[in-house]
Amino acid sequence: GVFNAGGTPDYDIVAGIVEYLRDWSDHWHHPKEDIILDKLRQRDPAAAEAVGELEKGHEALAALTEQFLELIHEVLREEELPRERVSRMAAEFILSQRRHMEGEESVFLPAAERALTSEDWADIAMRISNPEDPLFGRSVEKRFETLRRDLMAFDREVAGV
Repeated sequence: GVFNAGGTPDYDIVAGIVEYLRDWSDHWHHPKEDIILDKLRQRDPAAAEAVGELEKGHEALAALTEQFLELIHEVLREEELPRERVSRMAAEFILSQRRHMEGEESVFLPAAERALTSEDWADIAMRISNPEDPLFGRSVEKRFETLRRDLMAFDREVAGV
């Protein structure tokens, strides 16, 4: 996008988005998937085996997210970094996020929907907490206030409002 066209992205917004993705995934999304995967192992071990890479994928994605976030923080500290390194890491981060979500949507969730019972889903719902979204919920966490304001301003700018 902007970066590859020779422009400079707003690194504060990039850092905020990556921090949000990390925190939301670590504290809600991936733990929920882990509970679903445990149920899938009980109901259909073969299907669970086919999606077993999900847990390894979480670990790899978490490590890549931390590496990318550290790189963005280096940029924000105005450290000299090769533009190509930042561009390559951003592309790798985005591609890894997309691949992970595609795997969830095309393999993991369909397998869970086929194998799990309504009782399983009720048990899963009872076992997971449903925290309010720290960025888009009614009560925005203080650390995400600036990011939310910046994203809303960007959205208005794109819409021509």
